[in-house]
Amino acid sequence: MLEYLSVIALFDRLSRPFLRALDPEDAHGLVLKALRLVPLGQPEPDPPELRVRAFGLNFPNPIGLAAGFDKNAVAPDALLKLGFGFVEVGTLTPRPQLGNPRPRVFRLEADGGVINRLGFNNGGAAPALARLAARAHAGGVVGVNIGANKDSSDRSEDYVRLIETFAAVASYFTVNVSSPNTPGLRSLQQADALDDLLARVIDARERVRSRAGPTPVLVKIAPDLTLSELDDVVGVARKHRVDGMIVSNTTISRPPALRDHDKARESGGLSGKPIFKLSTRMLAETFVRAENAFPLIGVGGVDSGATAIAKIKAGASLVQLYTGLVYQGIGLVAQMKADIAAAIKRGNRESLAAMVGVDAADITADSWPG
Repeated sequence: MLEYLSVIALFDRLSRPFLRALDPEDAHGLVLKALRLVPLGQPEPDPPELRVRAFGLNFPNPIGLAAGFDKNAVAPDALLKLGFGFVEVGTLTPRPQLGNPRPRVFRLEADGGVINRLGFNNGGAAPALARLAARAHAGGVVGVNIGANKDSSDRSEDYVRLIETFAAVASYFTVNVSSPNTPGLRSLQQADALDDLLARVIDARERVRSRAGPTPVLVKIAPDLTLSELDDVVGVARKHRVDGMIVSNTTISRPPALRDHDKARESGGLSGKPIFKLSTRMLAETFVRAENAFPLIGVGGVDSGATAIAKIKAGASLVQLYTGLVYQGIGLVAQMKADIAAAIKRGNRESLAAMVGVDAADITADSWPG
């Protein structure tokens, strides 16, 4: 198996320059096609110290693939075989949606970042449901990220419909109220709107519990919230006893240190290395407010073992990445797992759980990242 994974890593290294020469969306489409066509074996079992129990689920390791890579749930099993501890598909909307006009994805090569304004482009719920139902007995943790159609007259109802649709085939749900690319969507993070949305979502989850089981519900937030707004969001999440939060989505801010000034002018959400400090600060702020009411997933700028460990120490029980793969390739996953396992052993800990949040208080005392 190690030899097999070495071949995959070699192919990844050789193909990356070719893919980086293509339009980002075209390159992404080719990768998804390759994942569907190339037969992959089962990966080696992860060491026991990497296991995580969160949201009532068992994760073989803490490294997840963030939503946005497999929007239509076409390759979750192939992605799990590449070594991820879990995969999140979507964002899915009830009806198919084209998204915004192309070009809508821009690599900031000098900064290790990406700007996207995709706009929830996806094929809708029905075909994704068929794919997930077909692999329902394959095992592995596959979450479903859900959102509202751009032209919906009742966006909360869209989330309810998706809970009812996917509850039997989703390991967990992520309620995405933080994408900057659907006009008005982020307003659902405001206290009253979020209170209504989560009440309806949790009620829908409970209605289908008898046939689908207790599917965890997580909320994904923006890194651009003020601390007052974050107080409200965490308070509403705790009130409705959500199972977890994901911190964070892309940012609409543009750090002054960005070097690719031309691309930085593009509208959309910025991800990758440039948002690591901001998203990690928001993670720590969320951790201290949650007071262990639920676990967190840390996202934003994860591109190494060191950045994954920093997220864990800031309060994440699990981490997700996407942009890091664009620049580092699939070998990044194995390296991150090895680095986390080594950190656990260096600290004489038996599991990752003992590292979660150990730096959160100190991070929140630092000056705000610029």
